Amino acid sequence: MGGSESSKGVVMGRLVECIKEISGLPECQNLCKRVYGNLVRRVKLLSPLFEELKDGDESLSDEQLQSFESLFVALDSAKTLLKDANQGSKLYQALRRNDTADKFQKVTEKIEAVLSEIPYCKLEISEEVREQIELVHAQFKRAKAQTEFADIQLDLDMAVAQKEKDPDPAVLKRLSEKLHLRTINDLRKESSELPELLITSGGELGDSFEMITSLLSKLRECVLTENPEVGTGECEKLSVKHRSPVIPDDFRCPISLELMKDPVIVSTGQTYERSCIQKWLDAGHKTCPKTQQTLVHTALTPNYVLKSLIALWCESNGIELPKKQGSCRTKKCGGSSLSDCDRTAISALLDKLMSNDIEQQRAAAGELRLLAKRNADNRVCIAEAGAIPPLVDLLSSSDPRTQEHAVTALLNLSINESNKGTIVNAGAIPDIVDVLKNGSMEARENAAATLFSLSVLDENKVQIGAAGAIPALIKLLCEGTPRGKKDAATAIFNLSIYQGNKARAVKAGIVVPLIQFLKDAGGGMVDEALAIMAILASHHEGRVAIGQAEPIPILVEVIRTGSPRNRENAAAVLWSLCTGDPLQLKLAKEHGAEAALQELSENGTDRAKRKAGSILELLQRMEGVDNLQNS
Repeated sequence: MGGSESSKGVVMGRLVECIKEISGLPECQNLCKRVYGNLVRRVKLLSPLFEELKDGDESLSDEQLQSFESLFVALDSAKTLLKDANQGSKLYQALRRNDTADKFQKVTEKIEAVLSEIPYCKLEISEEVREQIELVHAQFKRAKAQTEFADIQLDLDMAVAQKEKDPDPAVLKRLSEKLHLRTINDLRKESSELPELLITSGGELGDSFEMITSLLSKLRECVLTENPEVGTGECEKLSVKHRSPVIPDDFRCPISLELMKDPVIVSTGQTYERSCIQKWLDAGHKTCPKTQQTLVHTALTPNYVLKSLIALWCESNGIELPKKQGSCRTKKCGGSSLSDCDRTAISALLDKLMSNDIEQQRAAAGELRLLAKRNADNRVCIAEAGAIPPLVDLLSSSDPRTQEHAVTALLNLSINESNKGTIVNAGAIPDIVDVLKNGSMEARENAAATLFSLSVLDENKVQIGAAGAIPALIKLLCEGTPRGKKDAATAIFNLSIYQGNKARAVKAGIVVPLIQFLKDAGGGMVDEALAIMAILASHHEGRVAIGQAEPIPILVEVIRTGSPRNRENAAAVLWSLCTGDPLQLKLAKEHGAEAALQELSENGTDRAKRKAGSILELLQRMEGVDNLQNS
């Protein structure tokens, strides 16, 4: 029995209205731009179907109506996701882009699944509309959000910008462009998003917030350097000042209810103004004022994340930055002010670290791991207290959890540039490689990330390669979690900048998994595989091994359909293979490379255009030789 005309009209009306709302959404100006634009474009192409059905005389069955109702639910979910993706902190979105990619993929699959249930052949619609809907359906079926989000250059730039004190301006410039944080106005808007981010996350951002504030500061310096005419006076003109801004509750001390100047964390995890909680403790209290839980210890840990957030909030609201009260006695540690209790706490942890009690070692290594993760001052102080050598010793611990804590603590400490040398001088590299080979999966992943961090210094690339890290990294690349594979790929890429490590990677069999990643586009590793292949192809042994893996068909396909960066890297690999090798050049021609390269030479990146032009010249020469031989 068919559904009523009024039911059909209501459903189609809702679908038309939903698509109008999606079509009217503002252009996306962040990392989601590509996947956002693709989803909006595909959804808009569904509109003629609903318009034609709405205006037509045909009634729909209850089953068909139900399918269109389900489609409305899916499109409404898409609308909500698109709105969410186009607001909030751009830096936070960059750190969480894998999660966002998963959300886009689920919405895409949901729409595709519903479209699969609709029998277009039974609907009274024009042939033109039917063909368009079938085309859109095919696009939804092929869409891979992870592939559209993946960007190994961004991964590398984010890692360098986070871990280096003074990153290369070119790195910051690329991030500024890619994240759409190009002007002081962009950065001020980004700053204003952060208080809401902390509040909506329930304060559970971990070290993500420290990364965001650090990157924001570095990007601001980069933008000011690029635009020196935008000085302090101009910045003040750009800022929006409020007469009486409402102080977020998270920024108020639970005791005084005033804006915190020097927030500190007690053992229960609650944050207070230092002077207020110190008075509470001095009065003999042994509990947390807010939770009434007994305090395990009375050490006060500075909450640098919240302090940075308060400073950003004050700046964006035109309020003078709170001045820290000077009543607390401090000592200098690596040029940063740290309280006596912080140094005492680190010293006590060091004693436990060097004890023979495995439980104390595990607990101390875990605490140092968290402290080193929290902020830059702690990383300096922990290193100066002498914690690095005993942490290196614990890499050989028979207790898996202790080993995980130790390698992760070293990873966090290695963010500090001078600590990299201390870690290497303590003989850590062979032990980190051993963890990479034999540790738990978490320990192996963090060992790979540590090796990447240490390999930022060129002299360490040689030592890490010589210690046998590359075969172990390739093993993790093949069998790790998605995060582990990314860590391994990033480390391999960085190590392969050194010529000797290219040969090591080839001998260890890296080409086979790289080719497999290229064939499995849905696995999310295409970007990394092509970036590594491009760097290996510049080495003779790498070129030979890649050529033997018969990569020409997949390289041509990437040049034809891939992202701009992937097309560029695929062209670079193809150029290396075809230069001086007529057989590879002939294979490229047979697989239709000429047309793809012609298009790339007109629309690719600058480097891609150069590589495409060079290969096209080689193809023309080969054709000229063939003509001479045949004449």
